[in-house]
Amino acid sequence: MLEEVIAVDKIEVLESGHVQVRVAHRVLKDGVQIAARYQRHVLTPGDDLTAEDPKVRAVAEAAWREHTTNGAAEPI
Repeated sequence: MLEEVIAVDKIEVLESGHVQVRVAHRVLKDGVQIAARYQRHVLTPGDDLTAEDPKVRAVAEAAWREHTTNGAAEPI
């Protein structure tokens, strides 16, 4: 049986406050991965997070709160 699993598998916070997100699209056959492709996108401090995965929202909110608290300049 073939099954596609989509999951956020990497979240990185850059010094500028940007958050890079990688989404894995895995194809499984009888529970064994037979193919994968990846999609990436970048979030900028202040972006709308309502459509993001809950893990991404939590990381971005924490990173942006710290970024603002530390008095970092707004990214260009």
